[in-house]
Amino acid sequence: MSGHSKWANIKHRKMAQDAKKGQAYGKFTREIIMATKLGGPDVTGNFRLRTAIERAKAAGLPNDTIERAIAKGSSKLSSDNMEEISYEGYGPGGVAVFIEAMTDNRNRTAGDIRSYFNKYGGNLGENGCVGWLFEEKGQIQVAPEGVTEEDLLEVALESGANDVHFNEDEHQFEFWTPPDLLNSVCQALQEKNIPVQSAEITRIPQNTVQVTEAEMAKPLLKLLDLIESHDDVQNVYANFDMEEALLEECSPN
Repeated sequence: MSGHSKWANIKHRKMAQDAKKGQAYGKFTREIIMATKLGGPDVTGNFRLRTAIERAKAAGLPNDTIERAIAKGSSKLSSDNMEEISYEGYGPGGVAVFIEAMTDNRNRTAGDIRSYFNKYGGNLGENGCVGWLFEEKGQIQVAPEGVTEEDLLEVALESGANDVHFNEDEHQFEFWTPPDLLNSVCQALQEKNIPVQSAEITRIPQNTVQVTEAEMAKPLLKLLDLIESHDDVQNVYANFDMEEALLEECSPN
């Protein structure tokens, strides 16, 4: 999972950079719409929405655009018949790939995604072909300042979180929760005056494919980069593991 985790961090930074150039505003807008639809427009109780808004603001998304996205998500404005859809397949080396998208034209999006897999030696499969490899979980990140692991373990036990640990790479504590308990765990942290840095639903690979050669790494990372660059794609998950040096060497610019 470490390779995919590092890749996700790279892509988050790239999305923020692209957004500053006006190239990724649509992804932030759709995430706000999705978060509002799922949890309502009140950011005090919808931590996924709050995280989405914070990321959008950090990337320079205008406030009026954010407000329109919230209105669309709460059905106050038309959301242009947007629907959530997922795609599943295998990339180079048998790496499983799970894609979450929001689209107003599923045939167009599916055609684009299929062409990307074909271009880089992968295969777009049927729904369910790799989804079972990824466990959906809530992820909450908490800054380490002023809190102890014992404090957080107490909150985890009381609120139903699955696990809490310190992520040395990110230098912060991470809570893992069932998806439906994400907001309630965040609220439990808030009641203890423990600030939440981010909260989101993610998918964790249950096993990984080791990628050790550049000949496999380059087309795999190009495929993932191309998929994530698609306007309709919100999230991409893949079950590869790769040394950080190889990841940095082969990642597209």
